[in-house]
Amino acid sequence: MRQQEQLTRLADVIKYVVSPVRFVAAGVLLFQPADQCATAEYLPGRRTLEEAIHKADVLIEALTWIRRFRGKITVVKLGGSIMDESVALNHLLLDVVFMETVGMRPVIVHGGGAAISRAMNAAGLQPRFVQGRRYTDAETLKIVERVLAEQINDQIVRQINELGGRAQGLNFRTANVLYGEKLTLQDQDGQPIDLGYVGTITRVDRETIENMCYAGIVPVIPSMCLTEDGQKLNVNADTAATAVAQAIQAEKLVYLSDVNGVRRVKDDPNTLIDTLTDEEARKLISNGAVDAGMIPKVQACLETLDRGVRKVHIIDGRLRHSLLLEIYTTKGVGTQIVRSAGENENTLRGTRGNIRQCAG
Repeated sequence: MRQQEQLTRLADVIKYVVSPVRFVAAGVLLFQPADQCATAEYLPGRRTLEEAIHKADVLIEALTWIRRFRGKITVVKLGGSIMDESVALNHLLLDVVFMETVGMRPVIVHGGGAAISRAMNAAGLQPRFVQGRRYTDAETLKIVERVLAEQINDQIVRQINELGGRAQGLNFRTANVLYGEKLTLQDQDGQPIDLGYVGTITRVDRETIENMCYAGIVPVIPSMCLTEDGQKLNVNADTAATAVAQAIQAEKLVYLSDVNGVRRVKDDPNTLIDTLTDEEARKLISNGAVDAGMIPKVQACLETLDRGVRKVHIIDGRLRHSLLLEIYTTKGVGTQIVRSAGENENTLRGTRGNIRQCAG
């Protein structure tokens, strides 16, 4: 099955599985079709038998992964250009609703860099970055909190709820779960660099996050933290997602990117690497095969694996339903990075390779 066909059929299945109204009867979760059963489109006979079989094939392929990841926590780092693309963001959040509906426990950690920069420009402030971090003075911090921990956080929660899911923002107004301290960096001469109110995560309130997941609620966490004495700090979203995934021992951490994963040739999407072990990833970095812009993200993936997360994925968040295609189809659409120590090679392939052979 070609990727485009998979995408179309999977999207069609989502349309009828994910519903704004869900019922529980005798321990069985029932779904009301998104278009409502009474509509003409859903009446028997309007869809061909072949189309119905194609949908069943998609569900059967997804069944293996649904059963494998049922009850497991996946952290999704949301950020980048997808935050400014309403259609792509809506598809992604629909994927999150699907994941929760079929038994996975998604957790969203989000940034909002572009929106923050726009708000700073509107306020007459010039965004400034130091070693990839946004310099955050007192005025910038107020804007970061308003845009990131309030406006964007509320928007994501609202969209998930409108799509039929259940979400709750974990921010300074509800229940903060990220704690940290000021981040200290050094320049080339070993002198400390002033980043202002920029932090690094030292502690995560694991219990609050897990309790929400077990209750069927999607936690939505902005990339800000509190110090022990109550000072608010701006945190890099990748760093925050990594800290959350490590703290709750997530099954997966998924980074949304503007490229389709790790490539052997930077500008050629056809050279996408489906699966990498940590050893292979380090070799690619050392021999210069990984694009310089991708190196920090791959290094963050490796650190996350070292801290106990089983798999880390890098996918293109702009691709329609890329999150579901990566998790619930045999081949996936991005790059998964896994630990190699003590693992069988077939297991390392995700079991993507094994299932692909069985599926023909």
